[in-house]
Amino acid sequence: MRVLQDTTLGIDFGTSNSAMAVRQGAGPARMIALEGEARALPTALFFNGEDHRTHFGRDAVAQYLAGTEGRLMRSLKSLLGSALLQDKTVVHDKLVSYQDIISLFLRMLVDKACADLGGMPARVVMGRPVHFVDDDAERDRQAEAALRQAAVDAGFSEVSFQLEPIAAALDYEQRIDRESIVLVVDIGGGTSDFTVVRLGPDRFARADRGSDVLATTGVHVGGTDFDRRLSLDLLMPLLGFRHTGPSGREVPSRVFFDLSTWHLIQWLYSPKALRDAQNLRTDYADARLHERLMHVLRERLGHRMADTVEQAKIAASLADAEAPMPLHWIESGLQAAVTPQGLSQFLAQPLAQVVACARDCVQRAGLGIEGVDAIYLTGGSSALRPLRQALRVAFPDTPQVEGDLFGGVAAGLAVTR
Repeated sequence: MRVLQDTTLGIDFGTSNSAMAVRQGAGPARMIALEGEARALPTALFFNGEDHRTHFGRDAVAQYLAGTEGRLMRSLKSLLGSALLQDKTVVHDKLVSYQDIISLFLRMLVDKACADLGGMPARVVMGRPVHFVDDDAERDRQAEAALRQAAVDAGFSEVSFQLEPIAAALDYEQRIDRESIVLVVDIGGGTSDFTVVRLGPDRFARADRGSDVLATTGVHVGGTDFDRRLSLDLLMPLLGFRHTGPSGREVPSRVFFDLSTWHLIQWLYSPKALRDAQNLRTDYADARLHERLMHVLRERLGHRMADTVEQAKIAASLADAEAPMPLHWIESGLQAAVTPQGLSQFLAQPLAQVVACARDCVQRAGLGIEGVDAIYLTGGSSALRPLRQALRVAFPDTPQVEGDLFGGVAAGLAVTR
């Protein structure tokens, strides 16, 4: 395949969504369509057990929700830095590691990039969070090395990395007309990353921007953690979470935490996990709650529950109104709802962690909150209304600027020098 010199491909491989942008020569970055006209693609794979095909993105989720026999995998990025990454599972009658599955997803991105460009880009810059793993430098290094190897196995040769919030800053810099100190807030599916950076039209052409980055911090809290919290508070009690049994003790909670965590759901469908869940029956005073739990596990409805929570969260935030969660596919007439008040209440703790990290980033830069000219928001979860309200309380006089929530990081990666 022809190698395209002087071409840089930026890949934002995200926990929830992925995007790609390309820059050729000294031209501007442009996004690459990944699914129809859509420039962002859910980071999801579905292994169809009926025709043994692999589906990606929205198509993968649709196949699963339509009831097609097979396996859905999401949030694979969350496995980087985890011992689970090298564990193997059966896919299309073959035993493969989860790192191999990440490589398979990246191979799909390779194919789309080459089809768009007519050749293989000479240089690839991949985004990475400030911390794959909090407070463990060795596991963080291993996570980056594993992602690099997955990219090489997918077909890329020259692979480098850039911190995702710095990439977002480089994208924003192309649209401002005066020098500014900006707090970049990148809230993705798995991490929240922050950078205080000095930007300006006269600085964009500089090859070395190290002195412009005043501070960078991150915390391993993101959109999937918000979904998990909402699931535990609103859906899992319908299956027995916090339910007190005949012994006066609550039902053991691990199954509910796993069922609320995208990348752990699949493990609950194994024969052993089903036996363990069945053995919880004596811990329930209300048999109906246990029957619902077993129905969800036997029918493999966990990802559908997770998707229901995610969509209701988005709807409640966008409309600032109650968003229903119909659950008739678990039990006739069963339902729940997410309200704006509930979003603020149930997400208060993780949002407090996110905002504390943002404050810490500004302090590390040697600034007070008045020293920040703008807050630049990127990453799909930065659209969450309670998050923006919490940032407004923490930085009351700082204007918030919304970037390309799903494409900004990829565009910045493509212009990384």
